[in-house]
Amino acid sequence: MREINTELITNTVAQLCIDACHKLPENLVNSFHRAAETEVSPLGKQVLIKLIENDRIARENNVSYCHDTGLTIVYAEVGQDVHITGCHFNDALQSGVRKGYAEGFMRKSVVGDPLTRMNTNDNTPAVLHTEIVPGEQIRLTVLPKGGGSENWSTMKFLLPGEGVQGVKDFVLQAIIKAGGSACPPLTVGVGLGGSFDKVTEIAKKAILRDIGVHSQLPHIAQLESELLAEINKTGIGPQGYGGSNTALWVAVETYACHITALPVAVNIQCHASRRKTAVI
Repeated sequence: MREINTELITNTVAQLCIDACHKLPENLVNSFHRAAETEVSPLGKQVLIKLIENDRIARENNVSYCHDTGLTIVYAEVGQDVHITGCHFNDALQSGVRKGYAEGFMRKSVVGDPLTRMNTNDNTPAVLHTEIVPGEQIRLTVLPKGGGSENWSTMKFLLPGEGVQGVKDFVLQAIIKAGGSACPPLTVGVGLGGSFDKVTEIAKKAILRDIGVHSQLPHIAQLESELLAEINKTGIGPQGYGGSNTALWVAVETYACHITALPVAVNIQCHASRRKTAVI
């Protein structure tokens, strides 16, 4: 049994919040470069070059890449052989988000009540997902999710008979409806199966997968490739100005489901697909 104090957890989450908002993942920036080389629209190419420049400025000046530093999603995979000491684990995670957004001088984007709309002024509460896994480590992932892309995410229960084509049609409709409002080029997470809550959960987790990494299931990997091609045929392009790079990647995650249902969820992520992971 390994002991981990919650002070370390809080400080780790705080740094993850800062790093996620200030430094885009390297494979994402590389995908900007590849997209800029292939983009057929002159205006779309200019947009991609600006995104590359924005990343450089954010890194050099240690500032947020985007003014919308998001609603913070925290994934915690806790080893079953870990004994957590100190304060309550969830309190430690929330304290880390609060600390990170203050020390990183990031915009506070959370309202405490969806109707009265009073800002909490510290970007908490974050959305927490905790999973017990084998081992004696804690793996923490911070995903700052901007409002522009999240607002266009959606789900639907298809009839099983609608099959693969029904899934493709629904995903494509979601992307076309979002248009430039979700700040493309996008990373698109698709969830298939599960229940009402599970399908949206796995759709969001799908956007954590690195660009270029396909599902290990051959038929799902094929679906990912086909969806990416179809999305990029829409011509929406970078920031909605037209072009051949509407999405950088499509990742599909699946789960078992009831015999009567084919749940599908689309979690849209903007070009600023920010995330950061640490293992304690």
